[in-house]
Amino acid sequence: MDNFVVSARKYRPTGFAEVVGQEHITTTLKNAIDNNKLAQALLFCGPRGVGKTTCARIVARLINGFEEKAETNTLNIFELDAASNNSVEDIRSLIDQVRYPPQFGKFKVYIIDEVHMLSNAAFNAFLKTLEEPPPYAIFILATTEKHKVIPTILSRCQIFDFNRIQISDISNHLKTIAKHEGIQAEDEALHLIAQKADGALRDALSIFDLMVTYSSGKGITFKNVLSNLHILDYDYYFSVVDALLTQNHTQPLLILDEILKKGFDGQNFIVGLSEHFRNLLVSQDARTTQLMEVPDTVKKKYAEQAQAAPPSLLLSWLNIANQCDIYYKSSKNQRLSVELALMKMAHVQAVLDFASLPQQEAVKKKLIPNP
Repeated sequence: MDNFVVSARKYRPTGFAEVVGQEHITTTLKNAIDNNKLAQALLFCGPRGVGKTTCARIVARLINGFEEKAETNTLNIFELDAASNNSVEDIRSLIDQVRYPPQFGKFKVYIIDEVHMLSNAAFNAFLKTLEEPPPYAIFILATTEKHKVIPTILSRCQIFDFNRIQISDISNHLKTIAKHEGIQAEDEALHLIAQKADGALRDALSIFDLMVTYSSGKGITFKNVLSNLHILDYDYYFSVVDALLTQNHTQPLLILDEILKKGFDGQNFIVGLSEHFRNLLVSQDARTTQLMEVPDTVKKKYAEQAQAAPPSLLLSWLNIANQCDIYYKSSKNQRLSVELALMKMAHVQAVLDFASLPQQEAVKKKLIPNP
């Protein structure tokens, strides 16, 4: 059996053109290399799985003119994991290596991952070398927590802030990989994987591999992704809102019971329902429709349902759902708190109608006593 290579490694970018969602970084680095204006100390910071180490390796290869699998890479490119090599002795050993010029190529590149894990003593030992390195040495520091890096290190580095990758960019990249691998995949399924990855392409590729294994050659479908990743379907929320618009609290309670029996948490439901209300509000104006991170087919459903729900009602529902979410953890009966929120939503329209009635008309209808 051939050794399986995960997609995150198999499709790791080998050039700046292949890096997804970081054009502001790759353009700057490419121009700096082309114009021979690359700083000797770089700090790459940003969330996990967005391409920090990948870009560092690309820079190291480009400035030395190496190919992807050149044997001389190991003689010029040094990678240090600061999470497990964070002492003063480790940094002193690195400084001793820096003194010797490269045997091949022009530069020795030192890539230090998770640099925020270095101790204060190690940081201080590194300061002088980082500020005035030999002309053949380039330091690339990578971290997910820039605020933990001491200011004296930050002031000596050129800082590059990596962004969370957009859902649309991740989805398109997954579509390209699926096509290359000959895997049938629904657009809605890939979009859901991209949402679950939370801006990290590496996480998205890991989930993609999981779904390919789960489907066993039958293609990646939206229903399989929902089932495997334990995500609530959009249809549940559309059904709840349809029932709330008829001022019927029975149907939402039955839907909640079905969701809880499937093993979902009540807070996940109420958070998802809040997001649904927000999307309905956003979809009522064509200018803000782009703020919804959902597939195009689902956007049409939101637009249709939003026409039946006035903004004042949606805001009232959203406020009730938000209050339920805030006090959910401290509630002694968490299921009841969600059910109570749904019943309030079902009858909030009656309260709004009553508040809009003139006083005399309300007296005639015996809604309030005659003063």
